[in-house]
Amino acid sequence: MPDPIRPEPEYRYEKLTWPEVNAAVARRPVCVLPVGSIEQHGPHLPLDVDVVCPAGIAAGAGREIPDQVLVLPTLWNGYTAHVMDFPGTLNAHHTTLLESVLDVTRSLAYHGFKKILLLNGHGSNFPILDMAARRTNLETDAECAALSWWGLLTVDKAFLPGWRESKFPGGCAHACELETSLYMYLDGGGVRRNLIRDGAIKFNEEHSPFLWLDLFASGPMAFVPWTSAYSDTGAFGEPERATAEKGERAYLEAVKQLVALVSWWKDRPRDTRRDHHAVPPTFPLPWGQRPFSSTGGAAR
Repeated sequence: MPDPIRPEPEYRYEKLTWPEVNAAVARRPVCVLPVGSIEQHGPHLPLDVDVVCPAGIAAGAGREIPDQVLVLPTLWNGYTAHVMDFPGTLNAHHTTLLESVLDVTRSLAYHGFKKILLLNGHGSNFPILDMAARRTNLETDAECAALSWWGLLTVDKAFLPGWRESKFPGGCAHACELETSLYMYLDGGGVRRNLIRDGAIKFNEEHSPFLWLDLFASGPMAFVPWTSAYSDTGAFGEPERATAEKGERAYLEAVKQLVALVSWWKDRPRDTRRDHHAVPPTFPLPWGQRPFSSTGGAAR
């Protein structure tokens, strides 16, 4: 039986055959790698919140613009060491996560994909993903950037003020109004609705101008102790304000902005590297970076 004719490009990377990968490279898509964690989210949400949320948003963008994007299988082995006092959390050493992401980005670059987005679903992953993106840019000929999915809700400055009902700071933090709403929309049957309770971040209640936390902003001091030291339940924020309708609105806004980001970045010209040494260096950089080429970019 002949293969069915595909009406449009396949956006799911793992569903391609190797000849289809060659065809996909020719389209110059943006590859989106969702990265999450298996981590406690209080008594009312499953451990896979940080996987379901970025994966759902990435898939939504893939369905909207399958000719411009390839969505990779979600990496779930996030950095969650500070949450290990809560049963169920699975932790990857920070170097394991970094090398796992680099293994993917280097592979993509080797095959010819030159635009990569790391779509984060877990806050403590972000410093590691930022480093992975930086190293991909310096060690391959691909361009790589990292962002957290909730950051997409800040692009349109009118969205959050019209959406959010919880207090600031702290109402949107972890297993909160936002995460609970989005999970209610994406996988509502997994929410233990009878167990939803608001929870405070203990150090937020000190009202220090230096130390406070919210998904959308934080004080100037970075401080991440054991989660059990500042939360009794593992849920902090105001999930009691969550609804599936608000989750749908957040999902549609995040997908819309991810589509816009992919469409803009896909064809953005590559920035040109320039060497300003008066005397050219006489040996390659020793940290894995690609050497400079006199043709105007990194050597191929």
